[in-house]
Amino acid sequence: MAGTLVHAWRMIKWGRILARHGVLRPFEDIQDIPASARMLARLARIGLSVPKQPEYAHAFEAIGPAAIKLGQALATRPDLIGQDAARDLQRLQDKLPAFPFAQVKATVERELGGPIGQFYTAFDETPIGAASIAQVHRAMTTDGRTVAVKVLRPHIEEIFAEAISTYNWAAWHLERLGGEAERLRPRIVIDTFRQWVDRELDFRLEAANAAELGARLESFENFHVPSIDWERTTKRVLTMEWINGIPLTDRKRLVESGADLKALAATAVRVFLQQAIGDGYFHADFHHGNLLLDDKGRLVAVDFGIMGRLDRLGRRYLAEILYGLLTRNYSRVAEIHFEAGYVPPYHSVEEFATALRAVGDPILGRPVRDISVGRLLEQLFAITRIFEMQTQPHLLLLQKTMVMVEGLAASLDPDANMWEIAQPYIESWMRDELSPESRAADEIIQFVRDVRALPSVARRLMELVPPKGAAPPLPPLPEDITVHGPNWWLIGLTTAFLAGLAAGWLL
Repeated sequence: MAGTLVHAWRMIKWGRILARHGVLRPFEDIQDIPASARMLARLARIGLSVPKQPEYAHAFEAIGPAAIKLGQALATRPDLIGQDAARDLQRLQDKLPAFPFAQVKATVERELGGPIGQFYTAFDETPIGAASIAQVHRAMTTDGRTVAVKVLRPHIEEIFAEAISTYNWAAWHLERLGGEAERLRPRIVIDTFRQWVDRELDFRLEAANAAELGARLESFENFHVPSIDWERTTKRVLTMEWINGIPLTDRKRLVESGADLKALAATAVRVFLQQAIGDGYFHADFHHGNLLLDDKGRLVAVDFGIMGRLDRLGRRYLAEILYGLLTRNYSRVAEIHFEAGYVPPYHSVEEFATALRAVGDPILGRPVRDISVGRLLEQLFAITRIFEMQTQPHLLLLQKTMVMVEGLAASLDPDANMWEIAQPYIESWMRDELSPESRAADEIIQFVRDVRALPSVARRLMELVPPKGAAPPLPPLPEDITVHGPNWWLIGLTTAFLAGLAAGWLL
C-alpha cells in the first residue's frame, strides 16, 4: 500500500499543476470517462484560476524534465490525447537552466578517469545549450581538435525512474478500465517512452546511433553526421566533432549567408526518405533545432537519442500506403492494413477502403502542391477508432517525424511540398522493391529463416506445455502493483487527494 500512496501523492501534485493550466478541464465533460475520474478532475481545480484554453506544453514544462519528455512522446499520439493537445505539446521546449560547471567537471573527471586537463586543453565553462537531460560545452582536445562535449545532468536517472514508475502505475490502472482505454494500450505508450529515456540516458547508445547513421548515409550528397570521439565518450559524457554552422532555426542568418533554401528543403526531405524507406533507420527527432547548415553547405544532424527502425516489410508497407494514397488506390491501401495486421481481420476490407476514401478524397482532390502530409495523417488517425486499429508505436514515431520534416521543409521554402519531392523517390524505390526478382529473393530468404527457426519453435512449444497435472502459472503483476480488491486504488487516490486539500494546498 505504501507504493500506491507514493504514486497517488505524486499524481495529486501533478494533477494540481495540470489543473492550474486547464489541462484537466476537458475531461470533466467526457462521458466515456468514469464518473469518479471526472469528479477528481473537478476537485483538482478547486481554488485555482483556470485558463479558458488548456496550456498543455506549459503544464508539462512546470512538472519537470520527465514530464517534458513524456509530453514529447504524447505529441505523437493524437489518437490518444486529441489533435489540439498533440499540436500544443509539439511546442515543448527541451530547455532548462544550466547546472554549475563544478558538477560538469566532476562528472567528466569521474567518467573519463582522470583530471579534465588530461583529455581537454580547453573547456568552456558556459554551456552552449542546456536541455532537460544534459547540457553541451565547447572544448579542445589534447590533440588539437575542437569538439562538443555533452554531459548528463546530475541525478537525472533517479528523477526519470521515479516518474516512469508512477506513469506505469497510472497506465496499468487506466488499462484495467477496459474499452477504449484498453484499445489505446497506455502501458505500451509508457513502455515506449521508457525505452526512449533509457537510450537517451546512455550516451554510448547515442554515440552508436550517430555512428550507424553516419555510416549508412556516408555517400549521401550534402548531408553529414558528426564523428564520435570514442576515447572521450562514456555513459554520461559524449564527445563529438564540433560543427561550425547555422542552426536551421535561424532563417535570417540562412538567408544572409546566401544559402539555397529551396535546395536545402529538398535535401531534408530526401535524406529523411532515404533513412526511413531506403535504410529503415531514421533520426526520429528531425526538426529545426537538431539540424545545422555547415560552412561546407551540408545539412548536419545532431542529437541522436531517439532513432526509429522499420524492417524491410514495414518499409514496403509504408511505401505502398503512401503511393496508394497519392494515387487514390484506396482498395490497395486497405488491403495493406489488413495484410500487416494493423486492422482486426473481422472488419471489412471494402468498408475500410470506403472510410479511407472519405478521408483522402477531400484532401487528395486538391492540387499536389496543396496536399499536406500532416493533415492527411491526422485524418487517417481519426478512423482508427472505428476499425479498432491498435496502436503501432513504430508507425507513430514515423508519423511524428514525417510531420516534423514537412514543417521543416515548408519553413525553409514556403513553396515546398513533401508529396512532390517524395513521389519520384517512392516510385523508384517501389519499382526496385516490388519487382518479381526482388519478391522471389524475399521468399527464398524468408523460407530459409523459417526452416532455421523450426528447432527453436519446437523447444519453446515444449516449454509452454505444463507437466501432467500441473496448473499453468499466473502472469506476473507489473512492478509496484498490488491488488487489494476492486477500486481500492481509487479509494486510496481519493483519500490522498482530500488529504492534500486539507493540508492547505501545498502547491
